Amino acid sequence: MAYKIVSKSLLAPGITKFEIEAPLIAKKARAGQFVVVRVREEGERIPLTVVDTDPNRGTVTLVVLEAGWTTKLLSSLEPGEEILNCVGPLGNPTEIKHYGTVACVGGGVGIACLYPVARAFKEAGNRVLTLIGARTAKLLIFEHELEKYSDRMWVATDDGSKGFKGFVHELLKTVLESGEKPDLVHTVGPVLMMKAVAEVTRSYGIKTVASLNPIMVDGTGMCGSCRVEVGGKMKFACVDGPEFDAHLVDFDLLLARNHRYLEEEKKAMEVKHG
Repeated sequence: MAYKIVSKSLLAPGITKFEIEAPLIAKKARAGQFVVVRVREEGERIPLTVVDTDPNRGTVTLVVLEAGWTTKLLSSLEPGEEILNCVGPLGNPTEIKHYGTVACVGGGVGIACLYPVARAFKEAGNRVLTLIGARTAKLLIFEHELEKYSDRMWVATDDGSKGFKGFVHELLKTVLESGEKPDLVHTVGPVLMMKAVAEVTRSYGIKTVASLNPIMVDGTGMCGSCRVEVGGKMKFACVDGPEFDAHLVDFDLLLARNHRYLEEEKKAMEVKHG
């Protein structure tokens, strides 16, 4: 079956939000889970976090960053058009319980992925601290949505165009130094950002969970493309994760594996636009 696009909106340059019809996924998806999307028959499969659901309308919300040919193709679709495949929900949901104080740290398009998690933690009775970061103010997304479920919220931009000037992990360190003592830190965003967040929290002994974003193909543990090393053991992010103890993740290996198809992606873009 195909999945019809119900609505589309531009959140920031290169970042688009879609609401698509997927009633079965909408009924079952929980915070932290994802879907695998294929736009058309000859296209590749890409994982996208389920940002929101509306079981009554039978829709799910996805946020797409234009990073390669497939995401550019997806972002070009309009309401009324269809996506060929949308499989899910996949992955393990976030472990939501009452910790006390939870700090949610997001960067880039990962801020959207942070939204359902922050909401779930708040609804479970936690005090939620939210820290989000982007290169510039124009690239900040889901700021107002996250404010609804945050007891305190901080913003960082690399260029200082809004909030704290610097990286979000530097902002986190400042917040921790000010006396905030979260019982858990949950982080999602670029690999280097999550690695930096983990290093900050390691020195404070704060349990930290990272939602990993390796390259995936089938999303069911069969292809092995999403291999990550956690605590010296090989894990599949699609079935064992996508969330892991950030202090045990080999982020350098994850970064290297995420770069392995850059040349092929470049060639694909050249062919499509040539």
